[in-house]
Amino acid sequence: MGIGPSTKETSLHHFRDPLVDIVGSDSGVDLMGVLLFGTSDDNKEKLRNSKRAAAMAEGMRADGVIVSSDGWGNSDVDYENCVEELGKRDIPLSGLNFSGTVATFVVDSEYLKNNIVDINKNPEGIESNIVGENNMVADDVRKALTILKIRMKEKELRNR
Repeated sequence: MGIGPSTKETSLHHFRDPLVDIVGSDSGVDLMGVLLFGTSDDNKEKLRNSKRAAAMAEGMRADGVIVSSDGWGNSDVDYENCVEELGKRDIPLSGLNFSGTVATFVVDSEYLKNNIVDINKNPEGIESNIVGENNMVADDVRKALTILKIRMKEKELRNR
């Protein structure tokens, strides 16, 4: 999915992506890769993309996944579908999403609850034209990584 709402990031933000930097340098996890997929207009394609993304994670035997999204509304459907498909496969997850004042998804899933970090920084909870208010930062990533590690540990304890 994305890094932050549309064009609000600078090139420097992309070159120093906090998600890749922090997860990649954390000795407690092994960053296997980054998978990007877009938001389709067709619901069948949405489901197919999500199933394929989750199947890839499953095939790679990923111990956990962080899912990030750069939008809301229609993008929430893709996001939730992907999270749902990962959850069905019992792959621990956490996520980063721009929620803001909405603070809820247009769709719901048990796998979204207590797993997603809102990356909105605007005091009013709206998308702004201010650089840094609409994208993830290091603290957001650290929270998502902490959630992921907790979910991975919970799975490990369940499987004992």
